Amino acid sequence: MIYIGLDLGEKTVGIARSDSGIIAHSVTTYRFYTNHYDDAFEYVKKYVIENDVDVVVIGYPKHMNNDIGIRAQISIDFKEKLEKELQVEAVLWDERLSTKTAKMHMISAGLSRKKQQNKKDELAAQVILQNYLDFKGDN
Repeated sequence: MIYIGLDLGEKTVGIARSDSGIIAHSVTTYRFYTNHYDDAFEYVKKYVIENDVDVVVIGYPKHMNNDIGIRAQISIDFKEKLEKELQVEAVLWDERLSTKTAKMHMISAGLSRKKQQNKKDELAAQVILQNYLDFKGDN
């Protein structure tokens, strides 16, 4: 099975992938105009089709108190659209602290601030996907 993880932001979507269902790796960051989620959706849709993706894990940005806001609703809408248009399994996964974790990994790897800025979304997607795979593997 092929899994991808998405970190959906206001202007970017980070993408990570796992072919084994065990290890996730970062793929790319797609940039789009602020809040133009249709552009992001078309990019992800093309990726899913071209790569025969089975499962899409979408970061679900809940607040620390478990409330959901507008960003979480955008993730819900993105998930529903993927399921409807592609008949692919889509999963929402708690993304709290994923960007912070990704930044910590980049700092410990000695990446420059510029490289950190360019890689943070795809690495956050990797953290989201890896957390999902680890949970799935434990259950």
